Amino acid sequence: MAHISQIHTDISKLILMKKPNVQMVDLMGQYSKIKHEINKNIISSIESGRFINGPIVNEFSENLSDYLSVKNVIPCANGTDALQIAFMALGLGPGDEIICPSWTYIATAEAAAILGINIVFCDVDLDTFNTSADLIEPHINDKTKAIVPVHLYGQSCDMAPIIKLAEKYNLKIIEDNAQAIGCRYTLPSKEVKFTGTLGHVGTTSFYPSKNLGCYGDGGAIFTNDDYLAEKIKMIVNHGEKIKYHHEIIGCNSRLDSIQAEILNIKLKYLDEYNGNRKIMARKYDSAFAEIEELLIPKVIDNSEHVFHQYSLRVLNGKRDDFKSYLSDLGIPSMIYYPIPIHKQKPYRNDQVLENTEILTNEVISLPIHTELENSNQEYIINRVIKFFLNENK
Repeated sequence: MAHISQIHTDISKLILMKKPNVQMVDLMGQYSKIKHEINKNIISSIESGRFINGPIVNEFSENLSDYLSVKNVIPCANGTDALQIAFMALGLGPGDEIICPSWTYIATAEAAAILGINIVFCDVDLDTFNTSADLIEPHINDKTKAIVPVHLYGQSCDMAPIIKLAEKYNLKIIEDNAQAIGCRYTLPSKEVKFTGTLGHVGTTSFYPSKNLGCYGDGGAIFTNDDYLAEKIKMIVNHGEKIKYHHEIIGCNSRLDSIQAEILNIKLKYLDEYNGNRKIMARKYDSAFAEIEELLIPKVIDNSEHVFHQYSLRVLNGKRDDFKSYLSDLGIPSMIYYPIPIHKQKPYRNDQVLENTEILTNEVISLPIHTELENSNQEYIINRVIKFFLNENK
């Protein structure tokens, strides 16, 4: 009997020690809630035989245009293409310079480099992770043609000063909105606009893990400039306006009908998805606010934050130990980004971007997504608190 009792005790301990199934992104969980809509519409799209440029692509474009209150939405194949096409439409090429942060995903620079555009990197703010007018202006010179603010992790850059700066130097603004779809920014006039619609042209990605993601690759370009929109529509389709009549150099970058079906459904839930992310972020903020070695995300007064990522700063050189600790407990985390672009081999230069290089060693992102269960978030919170309490004993 004593032996059986011991076995029971051991099993109980194993159950208590069992790690929860925490995922960094749970696409299948999200899909399971809308699968009947998704499956029905995908089958309908297949049966229509309109796989490329089917009517659903225009329908999605119009619906996203209405949602964003922007005149033109032009879907394309992915977010990187969206940036490249925006640069092409604005006539940027060899000899021209753009300014963009080094603290972003490589695509922001890659899309310009492939066109021979010279990239000048700027620093970002330590608290918001975004660039600002003050950090951009020192890099402006006679060759500068455009500014590329990146709305990183789900929060808008402070766009009003950037718009004023662009007007001062007669520069174009191309917004990289791949991580902030649905984020609202309040201008000094109190007008509220979505990120991606504040500059001359905005771009986004519909990569599956984005707040609005498809089940493959996809992207879009936004603009209120009708002339620019017509040019973009030609560029995404081999530079043609009429079939086999090519007016400008273009590329093959179209959103397929099946992805448009998926996005058209998920667009209806975007505000709900973003709202859930905000709730989870507030819960993290409340739990971590008093931990001195952990800095929670700063949200600026005139911007929402839609928390594509929940990214923290871990101070005193403890970030990597913290990440290993989480991994041992079955808690995924990510470092966006371990090497800034200006330190990457194809773009390496001698620029010193102090804040960017500090963030490289401090930033870590915790799970935040629409399907994160309360019990799993509590598990994460408790383990995070335990790490810093034990470290400071």
